[in-house]
Amino acid sequence: MIHNHSRRSPIDGCVCLICLSAFANLLVSTAAAQSSAPASLANENRVQPSGQMVEADWEQTAASLQSQIDALQRAGNEPVFCYDPQPVAKPTYPNVRLTGFFHADALWASQSLENQIAVGNGVAADGDVQDGADFRRARLAAVGQAWDNIDYMLEMDFAFPGRPSFMDVWLEIDDVVGTSNLRIGQFRQPFGMDGLTSVKEMTFLERGLPFAFLPFRQIGAMLHGHSHDELATYAVSGFRFPSDTFGGNVGDNGGYGLATRVTGLLVNRPDAGGLLHIGGGYSFIDPANDLVRYRNQPEVFVGETGGGALVPTGVPGNLPPFVDTGLLPTENVNLASLEIAMSYGSFYAQSEAITAFVNRRGGDSLTLPGMYAHAGYFLTGETRVYNGKSGVFGRVKPNRNVGKDGGIGAWEIAARWSAIDLNDADIQGGRLNNLTGGLNWYLNPNTKFQFNYIHAMLDSPINGSSNADLFAMRAQVDF
Repeated sequence: MIHNHSRRSPIDGCVCLICLSAFANLLVSTAAAQSSAPASLANENRVQPSGQMVEADWEQTAASLQSQIDALQRAGNEPVFCYDPQPVAKPTYPNVRLTGFFHADALWASQSLENQIAVGNGVAADGDVQDGADFRRARLAAVGQAWDNIDYMLEMDFAFPGRPSFMDVWLEIDDVVGTSNLRIGQFRQPFGMDGLTSVKEMTFLERGLPFAFLPFRQIGAMLHGHSHDELATYAVSGFRFPSDTFGGNVGDNGGYGLATRVTGLLVNRPDAGGLLHIGGGYSFIDPANDLVRYRNQPEVFVGETGGGALVPTGVPGNLPPFVDTGLLPTENVNLASLEIAMSYGSFYAQSEAITAFVNRRGGDSLTLPGMYAHAGYFLTGETRVYNGKSGVFGRVKPNRNVGKDGGIGAWEIAARWSAIDLNDADIQGGRLNNLTGGLNWYLNPNTKFQFNYIHAMLDSPINGSSNADLFAMRAQVDF
């Protein structure tokens, strides 16, 4: 007989009465059979070794089970069942999820006249950093799976030049070589801890000054993965260089690049709140246009692209670079990086050194170094989460969110020193040191406000030393 196990007992101890009744009847039948067996066999059954059931035991067990059945039926009045299979929905492909975020920034700047002249290459008006506000980033992305082993991401930015511009646009095949995944498209190249930290999870408004050296987003293919215990990561990528804002690159005289990064945790004591991360990276670049250029602003950016009718007369529409090599005719570039990071309780720190070795065409080779070190501390007791799959620090989650939780969110103070030196041989791009103080307020894991004070110290070989002070703030929400 087939019966439907679809009802549950109103009392504790879910039991299938039909099955239980059948088992009780079996015991009764067995006892009866033993009662009608020949005396010699019955006597033999009664002298079984200890632990074996004799006739009286069978009868007693059957009577006990029948008593339990009667009690359960009186309690529930209907058959009671303990097995309730739920059909498992088969995943459907492709699937999609919409994500996005924006950064709304504001800037106030104060410069010495010497700094304006140095930044403007001798023209103070060209180097006069303007106060302003801007959407630094405004992105929408579709992420999901095209099949059970194919992931994808299509992200556009509506604040970058090109509007919209391609950001991360890739597909990824899982477990191509062992547990390593293969990513194809445009993505952040595996070089540098700062560069691979999500802009949604940065401690400061912008990455450190050495970020200027990174190949960053290019179109290519990358094999990457991590150890089973997430104590180590590895990645190697081949790409075209330089890619434009839509992921395009042409040129048959070079135009290729390589990037690789390896990281590991020397200490991983989550129970004691401590970890120690080390890593390193290497990149080789042969630009298709035989040109490279390194430049950077003092770790903040606000601009306007509305054209001359909107920008005040005689001032730059964007925050001008403080250091700039200009275009360098180049055969190839070698980049090397070393990184170290740690956390202990509510304190964490991170540092990185990156050097660009530029093999110029028709000129001496250049060695251009950059480095940064920063530290942060949570006044409200949080711990900076470490992402073992990517080898970077991850999202901050307040202990008590602002809102119905009745909390004050997470409050963090941070400081950073960063430097980049673009002076070597006949290249006088300038040397810049930044000191930054930061205050971050995380209302919840998806909303935060950031406040940065930046003291920029510029050393120009032509215009001497000068300073600038910048105060910037950001509102961020992501979903």
